[in-house]
Amino acid sequence: MRPESLTFLQTYLNNPSPTGFEKEGQKLWLEYLKPYIDEYFVDTYGTVVGVINPDAKYKVVIEAHADEISYFVNYITKEGYLYLRRNGGSDPLVAPSKRVNIFGEKGIVKGIFGWPAIHVRKVEQDKAPTIETVFLDCGASSADEVAEMGIHVGSVVTFEDEFTVLNDKFYVGRALDNRVGGFMIAEVARMLKENNKKLPFGLYIVNAVQEEIGLRGAEMVAHRINPDVAIITDVTHDSQSPMYEKKTAGDISCGKGPVITYGPAVQNNLRDLIIDTAKASDIPFQRAAATRATGTDTDAFAYSGSGVASALISLPLKYMHTTVETVHKDDVESVTRLIYETLLRIEDGHDFRYFK
Repeated sequence: MRPESLTFLQTYLNNPSPTGFEKEGQKLWLEYLKPYIDEYFVDTYGTVVGVINPDAKYKVVIEAHADEISYFVNYITKEGYLYLRRNGGSDPLVAPSKRVNIFGEKGIVKGIFGWPAIHVRKVEQDKAPTIETVFLDCGASSADEVAEMGIHVGSVVTFEDEFTVLNDKFYVGRALDNRVGGFMIAEVARMLKENNKKLPFGLYIVNAVQEEIGLRGAEMVAHRINPDVAIITDVTHDSQSPMYEKKTAGDISCGKGPVITYGPAVQNNLRDLIIDTAKASDIPFQRAAATRATGTDTDAFAYSGSGVASALISLPLKYMHTTVETVHKDDVESVTRLIYETLLRIEDGHDFRYFK
């Protein structure tokens, strides 16, 4: 990876972008993307779209989502402790002893998830932490002191953990789900520009908001763009570490390439074009099956308007929705390259219908 690309990835991942509050991360992403696009727009809720060939009638989307799971302050005790509610699929089980950033009216306030010491608990009666039992300590001794710090009900909370590299093979951090996707589609735009590739269609590079609470940003922007084709990238579960059941989770491994999904929302001809591209380009890939829905922005695009030919290229990831989400360097490169090579195979007016 280029040093400049790695620097951007690290900066982008370390910047908090909780669901509904993605603005600062979106600004970073757009500044990186600007040299490689013709124009851009930002919608009402913060989805950012870079456009190449904006006057073209036929429109192709490549998309990722920008938001990360987080918490809201929900209740402040008279002693100054904070209780929370989830913003997206946050997991209280991983919270105790973690450091956090609390976004208050006066700026970021540092806090910690407290937890009673093992010495004072009846360990044999321990239960898993829940959203009702985890709490934040921001160093205050009263509700008034909390208010003086600028913290109020509705303040957003994110974990403090930052980017690192594991064994020179893996990228580790919070919010790789799915800002690493935003990184990859931005890299595709860069590669197109630097390799002087002229596409016969309009390309819309979409970094959508609010995926973690129901694909909402994708729903909005799909109606606005009204594309003909959408290639979505998101993360999926590596199932090799302990406690996974391959019979239900599938047999997916970090380091073995992009994951191409089968499911009702995935347009078969577009999916097969991606598979053919992977084979022709010697890009290793894996396969996965969805149930009724992929659970990603693929569903929002596929069923928008009169129907959009959509497909999902996933990045295998360990430990989803924790502070140590982990992806393999090679897979990041391979997903990026697969999207890039697939775009070069799509024709102007490409008709993906099953029959005519």
